[in-house]
Amino acid sequence: MSLKNTDRWGATSQLLHWTIAVLILSIGAVGLVMGELPRSPKWFWVYTLHKSLGLTVLALVLVRIAWRLYAGAPPPVEGTPRWQARLASLTHGAIYVLILAMPLSGWLYDSASGLRPFRWFGLAEVPKLSPPHEALADAMHETHELLFWVLIALVIGHAGAALYHHFVRRDATLARMLPRRWRAGSVVPTAAPSPDLPPEDQR
Repeated sequence: MSLKNTDRWGATSQLLHWTIAVLILSIGAVGLVMGELPRSPKWFWVYTLHKSLGLTVLALVLVRIAWRLYAGAPPPVEGTPRWQARLASLTHGAIYVLILAMPLSGWLYDSASGLRPFRWFGLAEVPKLSPPHEALADAMHETHELLFWVLIALVIGHAGAALYHHFVRRDATLARMLPRRWRAGSVVPTAAPSPDLPPEDQR
């Protein structure tokens, strides 16, 4: 498998894509339940995990953007309408922006809330981006939640489009983001014309 992107996504892009996707799902699940947890030592541990994973995603998406600039991106699958390709490009760009903005808003919220500094997975203390500021903390908290729901909506649309291409259009759009061994048999080829029939009957 090629590391760089050719007519399909290379190994590095695939690894970054699926790692970030799994982390976002994990962060979202933790974020939805941690507000209901009782205030205990475990509560602080869950919040630290949420923040640590968020900063990890921030670092990984910066790596992914840099890699995409270096390795390029595959062209749209042949036969894809221009408006679909344009919409996909805009959606990808919006998802990148949101994945960057979400952890930054959470980091700024944590900083402005005046909470004690936390350590990334207990290994390194994370610096504050702002002194304590109640209004800023409230604004960033609301922004963080809003960005999450917008991101979820875009991800659902993105996944739905990939499944549409895979099961309805039967093209390689989704398969290009999977390892080659998973691709075998995933795209149904168009039936070849029968040599025993005249062209007007091969319909």
